[in-house]
Amino acid sequence: MSSASFFRQRRRALVLGTLVVLLHWMALRLIDANMGVPRQFAGEGGPDAMLAQLLPAPKPAGAPPAPVPLPVPKLAPPPLPRIAPLPAELGIPAQEAGGATTEAPPALQEAAPPVPAQPPAPLQQAAAQAPPAPAAEPPPAPGPAPAPELPRYTVDMPPAADILLDVARVDADGTRWSGEALLSWQLGQDAYRIRIEAGIKVVFARVNLVVLTSEGRLGAAGFAPVKMTEKRRGRALTATHFDWDGNKISFSASEASYPLAPGAQDKASVPLQLAAIARGDPAQLKGDIDILVGEDRDASVFRFQVVGQEEIVTRLGRLQTLHLTRPPKPGSYKSRLDVWLAPAHGWVPVQIRNTEANGAVTTQTVNNIVLNRPGT
Repeated sequence: MSSASFFRQRRRALVLGTLVVLLHWMALRLIDANMGVPRQFAGEGGPDAMLAQLLPAPKPAGAPPAPVPLPVPKLAPPPLPRIAPLPAELGIPAQEAGGATTEAPPALQEAAPPVPAQPPAPLQQAAAQAPPAPAAEPPPAPGPAPAPELPRYTVDMPPAADILLDVARVDADGTRWSGEALLSWQLGQDAYRIRIEAGIKVVFARVNLVVLTSEGRLGAAGFAPVKMTEKRRGRALTATHFDWDGNKISFSASEASYPLAPGAQDKASVPLQLAAIARGDPAQLKGDIDILVGEDRDASVFRFQVVGQEEIVTRLGRLQTLHLTRPPKPGSYKSRLDVWLAPAHGWVPVQIRNTEANGAVTTQTVNNIVLNRPGT
């Protein structure tokens, strides 16, 4: 081999070696760059070093990224408002902004007298010797209400008699009934007794719908009831008591009581009391007639008004009458009561009509009058 050929081989080997080293160096620089190695560890002339870094395990596909906590800024608390102190004249200690109470000025501290823990000894002895305060007395129970002021009428008692009446009733639904009624009264030396029966005809029988009885004394004011009873079909018997000595009307069907007034009547006696007033002086019928009437549960003043003269048709013929009416009174009674008195028959009632609040009307019209003369 020639020397020229030898040098060419050596030169080729050197160039190849240089290229291999250069390629290795470039590869190392590329690896360092991809692995995030700081440049100070790969500087020229320094030792070639490799840095290993632990990375977190890879997350499964589809998992949401972990939230990145945001830094929370710290805010300084706002300054508290400073409260102006109250005037010293009020004697109230002022407070600082932090809530601490400051002491009152010395002048106020000296002026405020000390509060004694207990009264002086003389006051304690006086309090110990003082008699206890008397207990408050309960207010007196209210007494019975005064009797109403009613006019007094001149009366003349109608002679004892039995009055038979035809009954015609129309219910609120239009149903019609017919029957008979009896108004009977007896007079003694100073006592009386009244009985009223009202019934309807059912086939060939008569059924009493109501039975009223009234008994009492006779006086200057007319009938003075002592006891009235009322028995309605399908209901229990009730009683109304007139205590003239105790000045009270009481009822078995309620706990109510009312003061009595001269001339007070019950439901059975009031038509005959109107006859007694007319007989006493017909001029008394020119105005209203006020009568206190006790019923089965309460009492109220019946005010009868004069409607005028009317002619009615009865089984006794046509009768000239004076028509009186008691219209409904709000707060007391809701029904209407009409009474017709016959001057030619001693002013006795010859027709009575009751109109109830529901519209039902019951009319009783005379068909016979029988005088109960003594000894008959």
